[in-house]
Amino acid sequence: MASSKIHVGLEIGTSKICMVAGEVKSDGSVKILGVGQSKSVGVRKGEIYDFPQVRACVKDALVKAEDSSDVEIGSVYLAITGSHIQGVNNRGSFRLPDDESIIASSHVKEAKEIARAISIPSDHVYLHHIIRRFGVDGFEHATSPVGLSGKTIDADFHVVHGLRTRIENQIKCVREMPLDIDDLVFSPIASAQVALDREAKERGALVIDIGGGTTDYVLYRDGAIEASGCIPVGGDHITNDIHLITGLAFSKAETLKIREGDASADPARSVGLIKVADEKGFAEAEVKRQLLNEIIRHRMEEILKLLLNRLPEGAMERVGTGVFLSGGSSLMRGFGELAHDVFKRDIYRPEPPELSGVQANFKDPQFTTAIGLIRYAQLTESEREPKRGFLRRLWPFSK
Repeated sequence: MASSKIHVGLEIGTSKICMVAGEVKSDGSVKILGVGQSKSVGVRKGEIYDFPQVRACVKDALVKAEDSSDVEIGSVYLAITGSHIQGVNNRGSFRLPDDESIIASSHVKEAKEIARAISIPSDHVYLHHIIRRFGVDGFEHATSPVGLSGKTIDADFHVVHGLRTRIENQIKCVREMPLDIDDLVFSPIASAQVALDREAKERGALVIDIGGGTTDYVLYRDGAIEASGCIPVGGDHITNDIHLITGLAFSKAETLKIREGDASADPARSVGLIKVADEKGFAEAEVKRQLLNEIIRHRMEEILKLLLNRLPEGAMERVGTGVFLSGGSSLMRGFGELAHDVFKRDIYRPEPPELSGVQANFKDPQFTTAIGLIRYAQLTESEREPKRGFLRRLWPFSK
């Protein structure tokens, strides 16, 4: 990398909209120049349902990001999530002509094209075609087998696709800022760029990003993506459970969850009553701490078990590094202990590597995806062709 370059990541989440501007320096390090954050209104389960409100929130985040970074932002890497997103693995095989035995780049290209051509619903579009590994005559290779002797080439891909209309809504919102889109990135794949290094991916690791309306995940094994997906349940569902069971207003249930809640099964943390004050500071209600913690634990345990059931059979047995928790809802006290109980693996919090210019709060797990988009841009920019043609086909209108 000859010179530094500025990239911007944008996450349109259920609870917040976050835009991060970062400078990738010539030595590979990343300096965060500024962050713009706005409370999200008009997004449910990671998907837009009130376009004008979301557009206003994105505009607010853009203005804040430009003010804090002193950068005029013209394009972004956009994180995509939602229960409509699906991640699947597919293998393509190509047999060399009988009179050829040395693998050429054209042979590898044929195998890759076959693997990429997975059938998806007619109303879906591709987000990612990510090579997992190659094979030659049944023997696996981590890198391209060009130049080797062989007769049959296999190419394994992880393919991520989603509903065209839901993705178009997010693209339209960004284009009307007006901003260009450098690329679309499935949220947990962005988060993994911050959470995991090469060794962690090789040994096997699971990244879970639990936000307000969705829980995204990506599983790595032997350095490649094994599985990914989105569950349409998140922190707002916990708040709603507290609201319904205790009768507290939703806003007070949210405050109670954050300030007093605990997801662990430790009985010592579930003793006594919590007094909930009204706007004037007078006692309005009392909630048993045991009841609050049971509500939180049951819902969070349900989320983790739904996720576990979506993973390939025996997948956690091959996770050597552990489980990484990100997203705002992962900050719940005791959540790490609960995750350990469910997955039986070491639990970690992502630590942004080689970042400078970051205030302490920007290392918060709720910023993992947005910062991960900067890392994604850094790591992939020189490895593949630009996707502007893809974006124009997906959303052909100019800004």
